[in-house]
Amino acid sequence: MRADLRRGRGAGLNPSSRFEPLQTIGFDDGWNDPDEILPPLKTEVQVEWARKIITRNESPDISFDRSINPYRGCEHGCIYCFARPTHSYMGFSPGVDFETRLFVKPNAAELLERELGAPSYQPKVIAMGTNTDPYQPIEREYKITRQVLEVLAKTSHPVMIVTKSALVTRDIDILAPMAKQGLAKVALSVTTLDRRLARAMEPRASTPQKRLEAIQQLNEAGIPAGVMVAPVIPMVTDMEIERILDAAFAMGAREAGYVLLRLPLEVSELFRDWLLRLFPDRYRHVMSLIRSMRGGKDYDAEWGKRMRGSGPYAWQIGRRFEIASKRLGINKSKTKLRTDLFLKPTAGGVQLSLF
Repeated sequence: MRADLRRGRGAGLNPSSRFEPLQTIGFDDGWNDPDEILPPLKTEVQVEWARKIITRNESPDISFDRSINPYRGCEHGCIYCFARPTHSYMGFSPGVDFETRLFVKPNAAELLERELGAPSYQPKVIAMGTNTDPYQPIEREYKITRQVLEVLAKTSHPVMIVTKSALVTRDIDILAPMAKQGLAKVALSVTTLDRRLARAMEPRASTPQKRLEAIQQLNEAGIPAGVMVAPVIPMVTDMEIERILDAAFAMGAREAGYVLLRLPLEVSELFRDWLLRLFPDRYRHVMSLIRSMRGGKDYDAEWGKRMRGSGPYAWQIGRRFEIASKRLGINKSKTKLRTDLFLKPTAGGVQLSLF
């Protein structure tokens, strides 16, 4: 795909969904006919009337068992996003389609109130930002994330947010009172401090400096805001681990985590194409290191290994993160969110008790 047509987008390919019976492959016929040039890509938004909004998981290597995703697809366009393959379920490509053909769930808040009001519901922390970013650019217009937070605030339900967007500071008016009760915490994902690299790797996310400033604003408002060094990409961003932690600590972050680059399914092809375009001289070295941490493959989805990898290089990354965190006093203690304040809703279609 021509660079001028995908300006501001992460993926350079748009492979067909793996579930489609027919596969389309683009090629250059050599004519370069100006009448056949496609227009620049525009973001398209479709409405999805969801039937459920709380997603459950039983993964033993993550700290939550339920999450909410107000959107499908993500305009941030992060080339490494492990959620890209989910777009195939909608019949779209995990490539350019994932960041240009988005789905919004306008009934998310209504569904949430109904599900929280179910007689069998037991409160536990709800995570947001675990698949697609709840504060991607279209949130400015649709405000689905804000509506969800309003329901969680009204019911005193705990929430944990992960985002790459400084837009999260817009909702300080909701999050600060929740945090005061021990009901909210936020983590800003900072992959690199290099503006140019961030622009190429995650083109429509907030700049690294804006994310750091968001950490500061949230902490100053009394909202525990930490940093996620995620993903760590060998020979591309791994040399910045200590600098990112230093910068986040200076902005008030006292909690941090990291995740090794994950390349499930189609993400591998998309990332390798991006790597060849941006860092052709490093391609072999980067992929060699990735495979050394993934049992010789591009990705190993085994629980307990998928987030951290295995082997000497993965071990080194983990020790560097731990040493830097200990030096700064990060992760000495972690904010534990409360569940004992939960107030079951009685509106929004919730069936009331007969007696």
